[in-house]
Amino acid sequence: MLRNNLITSVLQNLLFCIPKAAVLHGKSVGFALQKSRFRNVKAQLSLFKRIIFTELSRKARTFLLGACLKEYL
Repeated sequence: MLRNNLITSVLQNLLFCIPKAAVLHGKSVGFALQKSRFRNVKAQLSLFKRIIFTELSRKARTFLLGACLKEYL
């Protein structure tokens, strides 16, 4: 369970690594954009989780997790 949470956390961080615009046109635009992006990422993450945990072999999952963790360490 802890490992699944770690993988989910790493994937969320990877998906949120989209560069933000330097200047936003007001707070409402910024929050609307962030909320929209969060909804899109949440949908992508559930699909991504299904693919990883159902279709990849254990060896492939270990390799993917290792590659993700190297970027954050």
